Amino acid sequence: MPTDTIYGIVGQALNKDVVLRIYNLKKRAPEKPCIILIGDISELEKLSIYLSLEQKEKLKGYWQISAMADICQERATSVVLDCEDEELLYLHRGTKTLAIRLPVSPSLRKLLLETGPLIAPSANPEGLPPAQNISQAKTYFSDSVNMYMNGGEIAGKPSKLIKLHKDGQIDILRD
Repeated sequence: MPTDTIYGIVGQALNKDVVLRIYNLKKRAPEKPCIILIGDISELEKLSIYLSLEQKEKLKGYWQISAMADICQERATSVVLDCEDEELLYLHRGTKTLAIRLPVSPSLRKLLLETGPLIAPSANPEGLPPAQNISQAKTYFSDSVNMYMNGGEIAGKPSKLIKLHKDGQIDILRD
């Protein structure tokens, strides 16, 4: 399905079997966590992520946290946050961090509030370019995917990726 950046192969992040299926479909390296999309900042708690005041302040510069906020993002940004919950090992893959993105798109955020957090790695097998349309995604995954959502041609680029520390310090991991 189209995300706010590129096509993704998505599934419920809180369903371990779904997450493992996506890793198998993509032939993704098992040590690499996937980006997770959320519909609202309050959903971080479902992922055992609790923000410091400094982190909340910094996120305002990267995410449109309130529906009434002006869109201040120049580019979709995924934020790596600490997650030490061993029950979520299948998500953080031993890194004890999760990469989270709060999309700007109101319709995508609404969908995410209905589904809960979704893992959303790019729609491609490991090592191949991301699908830019449904035809290319079907070439990659054929009938092994339950459903395809056509969003037309998408030639976007992956999100910016930052690490946000508890003290509010930021490391840029992918610009």
